Amino acid sequence: MSLARLSARAPKSVNKEKTKKELERLKVKIGELQNILFAEGKHAILVVIQGMDASGKDGAVKNVFDAVNPAGCHVISYKKPTDLEMKHDFLWRIHQNAPPKGMIHIFNRSHYEDVLIQRVHKWIDEKTVFERFEQINNFEKTLIQNGTVVLKFMLHVSKDEQLTRLKERISDPTKNWKYNEGDITEREFWNDYMKAYDDVFKYCSKAAEWTIVPTDQNWYKEYIISKKIYDTLKSLKLEFPKLPPKTK
Repeated sequence: MSLARLSARAPKSVNKEKTKKELERLKVKIGELQNILFAEGKHAILVVIQGMDASGKDGAVKNVFDAVNPAGCHVISYKKPTDLEMKHDFLWRIHQNAPPKGMIHIFNRSHYEDVLIQRVHKWIDEKTVFERFEQINNFEKTLIQNGTVVLKFMLHVSKDEQLTRLKERISDPTKNWKYNEGDITEREFWNDYMKAYDDVFKYCSKAAEWTIVPTDQNWYKEYIISKKIYDTLKSLKLEFPKLPPKTK
């Protein structure tokens, strides 16, 4: 599969208004099911959100989960590793943030940064890259075997749309705080990132498959993510805990 060949827009057959209405319904349903997930305490959900700069990761987190109970949902945003984190294996900081049963944890960027940006900039060699692929697969398999559902979303933005959004961070005062000069520099490595993502999809889908989300249109991006999360929660056949017979 070649990410560069995939469209970053909704199919023409998709009706925008109907999809937006369905999105609102799905978000409410996610909130209802998440409440049962929290009360039941038998399953955990890990949502991994990856994507190029300006692909809409923050917006996805904010808008898809706006109906959930904050007590049962936690967002972790991964930045450059700290000095302490650098002294450990690359998954050390990740494993600490794995969700306990009853919780949804959302990774805004994730352990995949360690086989994307580090590979593209050649901060690690190819031998280390493929060792990390195996370690990631084993890590995700361990989570799954212990009751965690792992949902991985790659937000696929087109190069032209990314540039438009990066320029908005300069022209729109409400988005100035997002501006980072380095984001423009990273565009020079676009093709390298596309190839690195292709390998991630090829080698890191053993335990948990990726969902590639067209993200040039935010309404469609949020719909695809919401539908996957709703379907997953529904499949768990969640139930509120019942009182012991003697208390009735």
